[in-house]
Amino acid sequence: MLMPKRVKRRKQFRGSMAGKALRGNKITYGEYGLVSLDPCWIKSNQIEAARVAMTRYIKRGGKVWIKIFPDKPVTAKPAETRMGSGKGATEYWVAVVKPGRILFEIAGVSEEIAREALRLAMHKLPCRCKIVSKADLEGGETSEN
Repeated sequence: MLMPKRVKRRKQFRGSMAGKALRGNKITYGEYGLVSLDPCWIKSNQIEAARVAMTRYIKRGGKVWIKIFPDKPVTAKPAETRMGSGKGATEYWVAVVKPGRILFEIAGVSEEIAREALRLAMHKLPCRCKIVSKADLEGGETSEN
């Protein structure tokens, strides 16, 4: 699973997911990408499941880029614990995703293989997504999928 090697502080506030993604909203490496349509937290194991689904489908052809990183710790208290006595321990790590953020990019395969691989990855993620191509984003419009 993805997680930071070390962090400045062990526990974080929950924060807000308001607004659109201002950074990471363009396809920079690949030809096709997966864009988030909803704000959400994506866990490190969901990112890994999507990556495995894509790489299995393209059968080691092409290249996949993961454009998000889970750097936010989410804490939880043990079950059946009374209120109080501080904040819980870190349970898992999440990447904070806003609408418009590119999650994955893919290149080196044909369009139909890339679209199917991204569709399989889409089912592993907790938010609505759409598949876009570099040409679509440069042209200004996005293909709805």
